[in-house]
Amino acid sequence: MSSPPIQWYPGHIAKAEKALLEQLKRVDVVLEVRDARIPLSTHHPQVDQWIGEKGRILVMNRMDMIPPKAKEQWTEWFRDRGEEPLFTDAQHGKGIEAISKAAQAAGVKMNQRRLDRGMLTRPVRAVVIGFPNVGKSALINRLLKKRVVESARRAGVTRQLRWVRISDQIELLDAPGVLPNKLTNQEAAIKLAICDDIGEAAYDNQRVASELIELIRSSSALETRYGLELGDLTGESYLKALAEANYKNDAERTARQILTDFRKGNLGAIALEMPPED
Repeated sequence: MSSPPIQWYPGHIAKAEKALLEQLKRVDVVLEVRDARIPLSTHHPQVDQWIGEKGRILVMNRMDMIPPKAKEQWTEWFRDRGEEPLFTDAQHGKGIEAISKAAQAAGVKMNQRRLDRGMLTRPVRAVVIGFPNVGKSALINRLLKKRVVESARRAGVTRQLRWVRISDQIELLDAPGVLPNKLTNQEAAIKLAICDDIGEAAYDNQRVASELIELIRSSSALETRYGLELGDLTGESYLKALAEANYKNDAERTARQILTDFRKGNLGAIALEMPPED
């Protein structure tokens, strides 16, 4: 299906990135939040460069939306690379305690360095960064144990950078979602669109839904949900057949329904990315 490439870089994200880089100088530890369904596609290519020598806590949110087996495999894959992924379901408050402890541990290290240099201790300064809609605001609200950060399925709700104090030991910077200024990897861009992690982007729902069908064709999720067998049909043909059978031939409505069902977990727990084989 030929439609223009998915591209999205609104002005406010460019502005947010500039403000974030300014604030990063004052930060001790970075909480990088990714979508557990697509851990590689939700890794911002410049994050490593931004973080430099600072501590990083790798948060895999939406763990409830992937099978336990996928979680195990990703944990192993990241550990092989010297990272410890912490899985959360921020929506329902699962895995939050481990994040809190990891941030405090980073604070202890940072303050020890300060004491060694004859400086006073202070609360650890942490920042939460990640793509729009990966669940940063929900995570912050859970860490604070109250709702102070507005979250929405619309990208760009968090536009201002602001510091919030979690406890005597931790101050947290809530930063808007950041996106690479160019989505050069269209395969990743499709997955971001499927998972709704690029906000209200300029993309074609029918194309994105067709790609989702292709990505999950080995599971029985579609047949179970819609009662229509995929068989040898392409994603595009299945979309048309489903529109004809269930949605009065309305392909656009069908595409939106499939995407909504996937995003809400109505198709079951599905990982769209598995660890690459080296």
